[in-house]
Amino acid sequence: MPGQSHYFTDDPNLEDDWRAFTYYYGEHALRLQSNSGVFSHGRVDEATDLLLKHIPPLRGSLLDLGCGCGVIGVALAKAYGLRATLADVNPRALACAEINCRENGVQAELVRSDCFEAITASRADGGSFDTITLNPPIHAGKEIVYNMFEGAAAHLKPGGGFYAVMLDKHGAQSAAARLRGIFGACETLYKKKGCRVFFCEKNA
Repeated sequence: MPGQSHYFTDDPNLEDDWRAFTYYYGEHALRLQSNSGVFSHGRVDEATDLLLKHIPPLRGSLLDLGCGCGVIGVALAKAYGLRATLADVNPRALACAEINCRENGVQAELVRSDCFEAITASRADGGSFDTITLNPPIHAGKEIVYNMFEGAAAHLKPGGGFYAVMLDKHGAQSAAARLRGIFGACETLYKKKGCRVFFCEKNA
């Protein structure tokens, strides 16, 4: 649609529309803000909520890829004291994520990156993580989403885990097949109401 703005693009012409909301994760009441042009503006979408509810306790380093306003990274870093990196191609999203990290006492590295383009260059350890999470930007196209899958495998430490959420109507079944091809196996942690949460482990 002509003139339409997408959350995975940088649209400097958008007017600000800041919205504050609260998300409860475990014992933490996270104070969050989002702005126009950022995914799931003013709320936590159901798929992200399901992803977070099915990720087990974590340790070490985390990459929240395509972080949006930073809900996943902030929640997991707050709950488990992770070394978090939040990455997104959209500077409006990163501005929100920076605020949300600060407001919730989370220290994180914020990286503007098109998929994994700037991840390696931004980190002293070469861009390898214990955990990578993704609620993929489906409307960016299957090719980009699958590139994110492949990049996740390349940027995980041996034994590291990749968690992703997808809807059946957005190709979850074919995505699971692609993930099996990349990682060798893909476990479905949740399958209900047309939504699936996937877990893949990088072989040690």
